[in-house]
Amino acid sequence: MIVGIIGSGGREHAICKKVKESSKTDKIFCIPGNAGTNNIAENIDIKIDDFKSIKNFCLKSKIELLIVGPEQPLVDGIVDYFQDTNINIFGPNKLASKLEGSKIFTKELCKKYDIPTANFNIFENLKTTELSLKNFKYPLVIKADGLAAGKGVYICNNYDEGLIAAREIFNGKFGKAKNLLIEEFLDGEEMSYFVISDGKSYQFIGSAQDHKRVGEGDKGKNTGGMGCYSPSRLLSTKLDEKINNKIIIPTLNAIKEMGSEYIGFLYVGLMIKNDNPYLVEFNVRMGDPECQTILPLLKNDLCEIFFNCCIGKLSEKKIRLNDEKSICIVVCSKGYPENYKKNSEISQLNKLSLKNNEYIFHAGTKLKDNKILNSGGRVLNFVAVSNNLKKSRESLIKLIDRLDWEDGFFRKDIAHKVIDT
Repeated sequence: MIVGIIGSGGREHAICKKVKESSKTDKIFCIPGNAGTNNIAENIDIKIDDFKSIKNFCLKSKIELLIVGPEQPLVDGIVDYFQDTNINIFGPNKLASKLEGSKIFTKELCKKYDIPTANFNIFENLKTTELSLKNFKYPLVIKADGLAAGKGVYICNNYDEGLIAAREIFNGKFGKAKNLLIEEFLDGEEMSYFVISDGKSYQFIGSAQDHKRVGEGDKGKNTGGMGCYSPSRLLSTKLDEKINNKIIIPTLNAIKEMGSEYIGFLYVGLMIKNDNPYLVEFNVRMGDPECQTILPLLKNDLCEIFFNCCIGKLSEKKIRLNDEKSICIVVCSKGYPENYKKNSEISQLNKLSLKNNEYIFHAGTKLKDNKILNSGGRVLNFVAVSNNLKKSRESLIKLIDRLDWEDGFFRKDIAHKVIDT
């Protein structure tokens, strides 16, 4: 089978590696890929928003399975764009992708179908928001309505912080903003829960605990993710039942009632409070860096899973994860999530020696003159799988230290809630 993968991050490198292991895979094209995917696939320099060029390339190259990694093409309707072809495209269509593309769409769906989530208010302009902020109880959460690369969420402890958040959102920090969302602050612990669906049935494909804040101790600005571990320490049989019965099943049924179906990954971002799940957000793709953390635990043939999803046969094989634990540490460019320098050479990367249970997935990297350079804020993902998270973390930190990249930084406390220090 000839496979195409859209995206250039760590998630797509991890997917590429797992798909490469399949006996069903003959060739992989990554659009556009990165310096890591270049070693195991053929990178194709097409922008992910150029649907016409992507379609023409896929038809010309006889791609049979196209996997969409990032959210933007899904929200923009790339699945719908391919409906006039025979290419099996993995990911939800434009309607279903509104679960991530519009937080307000999701909140209103939750209200209609009685899905547990934080109480919320919608505001359409800055003036009304500023006046209303004086009347809210703090802390509260302010969110940009659309996609914001994991950064359009503000936890505001007082009126002044709320004012800054509202002004940044309405002034276009995350793109043109018609609305913003103000939510009550839920005091609990976050958990990421992942399923995969073929429109008829779905299966669990892992859980994780992400670390969004840039600084040690989960402090500082929000990022796309500084690291995570899997499985989440919170997951239990009782909680699993609640997540499925109260959140996932009603949501998938809601999409069906709208005349559509959900095909692809569904990332369920949760707040767990008193052993009860509350929906924080949906993502319509695998998380990043959760994907890099979970896929090394997967026992199944990932290419087969993707293909079966596309043809409505996901239920034919049970998805199995091994019983070990996985941890991922993200190495970022200094200055991230604000301004950072690009095109810095990572000269020692190819000299690192990995153990059998260790992986390095490229994210913001590119090749130039046979040199690996940073091209983004989150640059490399270091992953280890074992029965002991503490030893895995220590091993990864030593490995990253040997990287000796002066323009990078990382958090040394990933999984601190489950590792005794």
